[in-house]
Amino acid sequence: MRRPLLAAALGAAMTAPPALADTRYIAPYVELGQAVGADLTNDDVVTWTQVAVGVDAGVSNGRAEGQISARYERRIPWGGNLTDVDMLSGLARGSVRLSPAFSIDAGALASRSRIDIRGAAPGLFSDDSANVSNVYSLYVAPQLATNVGPAQVTAAYRFGYTRVDAPDFTGIAPGAPRLDYFDDETSHLAMASIGVGAGRIAPFGITLSGALERDFASQLSQRYEGEFARLDVVQPVSRTVALRGGIGYEKIEATQRDALFDVNGNPVLDGNGRFVTDPASPRRIAYHTDGLIYDAGVIWRPSPRLELQASAGYRYGGATYFGSLSWRLSPDSAVRAVVYDGVTTFGRQLRDGLATLPTSFQTQGDGFGQQFTGCVFASQPATGGAGGCLNSAFQSVSTAVYRTRGVDVIYTRTEGRTRIGLGAGYANRRLFSPPSAPGITVFGTNDESYYAQIFYARALSRVSEVDANLFMNYYDADLPGMRGVLGAGLTGAYQYRFGRIGTIASLGLYTYDQRGYNSQWSAQGLLGARYTF
Repeated sequence: MRRPLLAAALGAAMTAPPALADTRYIAPYVELGQAVGADLTNDDVVTWTQVAVGVDAGVSNGRAEGQISARYERRIPWGGNLTDVDMLSGLARGSVRLSPAFSIDAGALASRSRIDIRGAAPGLFSDDSANVSNVYSLYVAPQLATNVGPAQVTAAYRFGYTRVDAPDFTGIAPGAPRLDYFDDETSHLAMASIGVGAGRIAPFGITLSGALERDFASQLSQRYEGEFARLDVVQPVSRTVALRGGIGYEKIEATQRDALFDVNGNPVLDGNGRFVTDPASPRRIAYHTDGLIYDAGVIWRPSPRLELQASAGYRYGGATYFGSLSWRLSPDSAVRAVVYDGVTTFGRQLRDGLATLPTSFQTQGDGFGQQFTGCVFASQPATGGAGGCLNSAFQSVSTAVYRTRGVDVIYTRTEGRTRIGLGAGYANRRLFSPPSAPGITVFGTNDESYYAQIFYARALSRVSEVDANLFMNYYDADLPGMRGVLGAGLTGAYQYRFGRIGTIASLGLYTYDQRGYNSQWSAQGLLGARYTF
């Protein structure tokens, strides 16, 4: 549980931005395409046909804001070493206000992601590449905000569920110890606060808040339990600057059981390659903190379009730093930056990342399904902000509890026929597991990633458009068998519409390089047609 997330859930997320007009659309479609892929390093070429059905829909009015882009695809190879692949991908985000005081926020994601941070980093996640698997996640969050006399009372509940399919193979170095494969996770977060603004009953604003969180992961029967209560004070010192400070109590404990071992001392695996839990094992503590937390900082708000927060304090047994920048540069552009620090799990980080994504977002037309695991750019910066990035959550998929620290920066511009998105960030994780548990552990190890993305799209006419997407990711860790991995890719697409029939031509170039191995280069091409109902 992170205090900035609590503030977001009980503050900004409570109020959906007002819509400029009542807009509703739904566009189901069927699509047929022919693709070719070339392994430029090993001189191999494969072809396949892809058949897809999908829907793009959205709503924007005074009570509801939301968008969905979902697609099911079947890939049928023409010989070679490819197999038939079924893929479900998509993103849905929405918020609906049922009354002046009560609203519901929700989101869902289906995509493909790297699994083991040590393994291969293919640029394209849409085929049966090494170290790639399906990821599904959703959350729903009813929220209440009302005034009681001079005080504002808020309460919220957030439910999340995440599931990851086990990969066929990860491409890690021979002899490297294997890590656990994430299975599924269910999380519950309840939050409440009561606060009075500055000048109401005192020269400073004061807020009392608390939260309770429970998380259950099936792999090794992992549990996460967290709770906190805190008091925050905000003291304005000028028309644009305020000082803030908070103090409270927090307790977090994560536990798990041991893996089952055979008579030879090897961990027993199920049919999907996951560890089998030893039901006779005692619950072992992977992470524990219990005690005082405090922080202080500054809030700078020179205009309604710009707000900067920066804070430092004590949490998780040491120093902590966090902050944010939100800036609407113009009616067509916005920038958002976040510095974060928290103890979490993969499922909870993905759940909270989904909650930060805009309810109106930009989609890409590259035809390769490379969407929604990186930065998601807002299509209405004036009301929806810049967007958000999921790279830090998808850095690696592990059941282990970890402390994550990093920074995300995202910029979005939609002006006339042109759309631009820029995103970059750094994420570091310190993973925890019971130090005394038998078998392979990740206790005290760190992994990290750097990432950047550039998106550009331009409508050439009323019926044609081009877009391009450039991305780069670098992964490293002090896990056994880890060598730095660099992955990058560039995709481009041209679309032309004949009424309800749309055509697309896409190209993609990808590479990944792992220290000690030769660089791998690949290219893809696609020609397709879509009929929109």
